[in-house]
Amino acid sequence: MSVNPVSAKEAMARMSVPLGQSGGYSAIIDARSEDEFALDHLPGAVNWPSLNNEQRIVIGTLYKQVGPFEAKKKGAGLVAANISNHIEKHVIDLPKDWQPLVYCWRGGKRSGSLALILGQIGFKVAIIEGGYKAFRSELVTAIPPLAERLQWRVICGPTGSGKTRLLHCLKAQGAQVLDLEDLANHRSSVLGFIPGEPQPSQKKFDTLIWDELRKMDPSRPVYVESESRKVGNLAVPESLILAVRSGQCFQLQLADDERVKLLLEDYDFFVKDPQLFSKRLDALLAIRGKQVVETWQSLIQNNQIEIVVGELLKLHYDPTYFASMKRNFSHIETAKTLTANSRSIECLTGIAKELAMV
Repeated sequence: MSVNPVSAKEAMARMSVPLGQSGGYSAIIDARSEDEFALDHLPGAVNWPSLNNEQRIVIGTLYKQVGPFEAKKKGAGLVAANISNHIEKHVIDLPKDWQPLVYCWRGGKRSGSLALILGQIGFKVAIIEGGYKAFRSELVTAIPPLAERLQWRVICGPTGSGKTRLLHCLKAQGAQVLDLEDLANHRSSVLGFIPGEPQPSQKKFDTLIWDELRKMDPSRPVYVESESRKVGNLAVPESLILAVRSGQCFQLQLADDERVKLLLEDYDFFVKDPQLFSKRLDALLAIRGKQVVETWQSLIQNNQIEIVVGELLKLHYDPTYFASMKRNFSHIETAKTLTANSRSIECLTGIAKELAMV
């Protein structure tokens, strides 16, 4: 039998080697239930539940209503059957040098049972001491030094100026980019939710950020948007916010008419579903007042969405943006101006090429 307990820190260090490559793990296996896995998991992990969602509820209920001994007997049978299924489905054709990392919530019975069987087969198995809970604690500790070691270049600019498009162009040029809005499934404003794409949990968002930061080369700059402390319902780690806000700023400028057209393209789901747009404006009632919002909603019903977007920029987004930048970004006054002649990818690609040479 070969089961090797490792600390979360050790496991995370070895995870820097891509899965399947020499020195890395062959696979990362999460033995928790499907719902636990969906909430958050180690990057690259696959889910082999020792107890599935329904079974976990049954065993928990039995534990409370009957007692631990009966619950453990019932649980052992279910776990044994599930592990047998995983072996038949995933393990039979694997070579002897396959080396998985296994974990559950606290590194206890669920991952221990799976690791024991795999070890007895003859595989070299690593199991995280303390499980996901220890990994989560180590991740929270790891983010601040990762954020502080990087050279941040902050793409600033009011809503609709093309910051996200510029980030995509920079990435296409091979630059290092941290796209927080992409990780959060949100466009970082009161109207920024994306229909049909729910935001991840806070824990998963943190894990996604850590996974990006750990891959960054400190000798090269990292480009990021001038985000607020929250992206939709998710909080950006405080240490990351502070590191980014101390970075070098670049101010992207785009004509107002082009900004309106860009937003109509990027938020095309509002154009296709005016009722959705109108309903979403209710979120601004407390800020802009009933009369203003109802005027905008009336314009939307009359197919004058472009006018509404222009007024949203002038009355809501721009004043909020400029006040926030002055308050939070110490280098905004010395920011280099990046002037975009149009919202086109071709124009922004040109800016990205110039910026990558600075």
